[in-house]
Amino acid sequence: MAGAVGAGGLGDLAIRFGYQRFQTDVMFVTVVLLLVLVQFLQAAGDRLVRRFTRK
Repeated sequence: MAGAVGAGGLGDLAIRFGYQRFQTDVMFVTVVLLLVLVQFLQAAGDRLVRRFTRK
């Protein structure tokens, strides 16, 4: 979503080169990279929460 409003980064790359220029291979690769990145950050955050949450 940030790429759509001009924040730059992978989202911007996916929108400008993949979607607007009809380069589906670029769009597919950047979307997969974004999904992998989000999953990694989510897993890391979950582990930190589990580690530092008091019981």
